[in-house]
Amino acid sequence: MSAILQFPNGRSSATDAAGDTATAHPEVLAHTLASKLAETAVARDAAGGHAAAERDLLRASGLLALTIPREHGGHGGDWPTLLRVVRILAREDSALAHVFAFHHLQLATVRLYGSAAQQARLLGDTAAEGLFWSNAYNRLDKRTTATPTEGGWHIAGTKAYCSGSVGSDRLMLTAWHEASAGFLIGALPTDAPGVAVQGDWDAFGQRQTDSGTVRFDGALLAQADLLQLPGTPSTVFATLRPQISQLVMANLYLGIAEGALAAARRFQREDARPWFASGVQASVDDPYVQHRYGELALDARAAQPVTDEAAQLLEAGWQQGLELQADERGEVAIAVAQAKALAHRAVMRISSDFFELTGARSTSARYGFDRFWRNARVHTLHDPVDYKLRDLGRHFLTGQYPDPTAYS
Repeated sequence: MSAILQFPNGRSSATDAAGDTATAHPEVLAHTLASKLAETAVARDAAGGHAAAERDLLRASGLLALTIPREHGGHGGDWPTLLRVVRILAREDSALAHVFAFHHLQLATVRLYGSAAQQARLLGDTAAEGLFWSNAYNRLDKRTTATPTEGGWHIAGTKAYCSGSVGSDRLMLTAWHEASAGFLIGALPTDAPGVAVQGDWDAFGQRQTDSGTVRFDGALLAQADLLQLPGTPSTVFATLRPQISQLVMANLYLGIAEGALAAARRFQREDARPWFASGVQASVDDPYVQHRYGELALDARAAQPVTDEAAQLLEAGWQQGLELQADERGEVAIAVAQAKALAHRAVMRISSDFFELTGARSTSARYGFDRFWRNARVHTLHDPVDYKLRDLGRHFLTGQYPDPTAYS
């Protein structure tokens, strides 16, 4: 795989996984990787299932270590850089962009909740071995329970929507502890005894996110891999995790919107036919077509700087660490809500409306343009955008910040 994706200095990512070149050029690598993913994106979307070869491309790129601090063998990349990479990948393949982004969300969880020793071990192993993390973390789902036992905790139950679980190396999990009425947070090898991953994700979009069901049957979570005891109050800093998750989604939406708009423009220029009553020889010269593309491009443009500004605010909050204050966290939450609402609006309008401009021929399965809408529609249902708008309106009217929850 390293022969396909190389660092700009010619050394393969496999031999330079934590080098300065990777840190300096992650977006160059992302564009290279996105181009490779684009070659098979339509066919893979139609087939669904596990994209093993493409997951290996992500490993070979070195980008799995992008946000791991340098002292643990990573590249030390910041959140604006990571989110730009996510957006670049999402233009061509939003499912693989999702899996990649959620890998980094789990790494952030290690940094938010893990001790210094846990961070050094878990992040160091990830950088050294190219480990892929996945998500079995959901504080609203109490079906997975934790029972204390000698040396750790027994984990039993089921987690759904476990993004990236198929083909992963590590799982970040939450489990409910009835006695303390709280969740523990821990990390397990995906192939640990008592862990079973089912590739049963069957949504009509985001079909290769490997968001299957994970079943725990008495799996042992060792005390060394327990990141937070159940019932432990969260720090303000730890409540940045849902902001990372929400801003990942905003960038996925915006990447899909940008990809759909670029695909529509290519088709409009090269294949679309002018309407007979337009009086023009080329579809792109139709003033109504021009008007509509102006609106769609404006939708994307409106979301871009707001989304980038939210990433900068997230990074500023992240740099505060345990010194982060509630009002500073609130400003991040408002910025992220703005970005998500605008990106949601842009992607749903662009991925649907461009068909009215490209015409019936653009609905042919060989183009696969429907994947933009299907992926956006499935992903934007993660949590209701109306609650983001409610939060924004309430803040505008009263100054109240969103309450920290799993989604805000």
